Amino acid sequence: MQLPVVYQKAKEQVCKIWTTLQPLLTVHVGLASSATALIILEQCGKNKGYQERDACGFHPEGACCVLDGPEKIESTINMKTLWKNISVEGIDIILARDAGRYICDYTYYTSLYYGNGRAAFIHVPPLSESVTAEFLGKALQTIILAMLEQCGEQRE
Repeated sequence: MQLPVVYQKAKEQVCKIWTTLQPLLTVHVGLASSATALIILEQCGKNKGYQERDACGFHPEGACCVLDGPEKIESTINMKTLWKNISVEGIDIILARDAGRYICDYTYYTSLYYGNGRAAFIHVPPLSESVTAEFLGKALQTIILAMLEQCGEQRE
């Protein structure tokens, strides 16, 4: 599902995912236009600091995702373990704790909030000659399968 670059609409879609589909895990993928050959695994979402206006010219009330929500929420997926144990030939994978204060982080925090931490966020580079759609798809498949393995271990 493609989410719009609009805070309120993205939040509505994320809420709909959690209430109607009730997934084991939701994985969000966002574009990191400044990264050329880098996949970034985001560990947590932040609630406050959303001053930048979206595609419709708005920013969230109180510049936050959820009024009175926790300052940050960690994913139940241990991104550090994932990062240490996974490799994809031809692209670097790094770990991050700040997805920025725009739609990506806003969506991630919202999903972590409504999914009780059962969400993940991966920033990917733009497609290029070296990072093709097929290559990126295979890399994401490898990463997501490792995330699902962690979910299975948590359920046991």
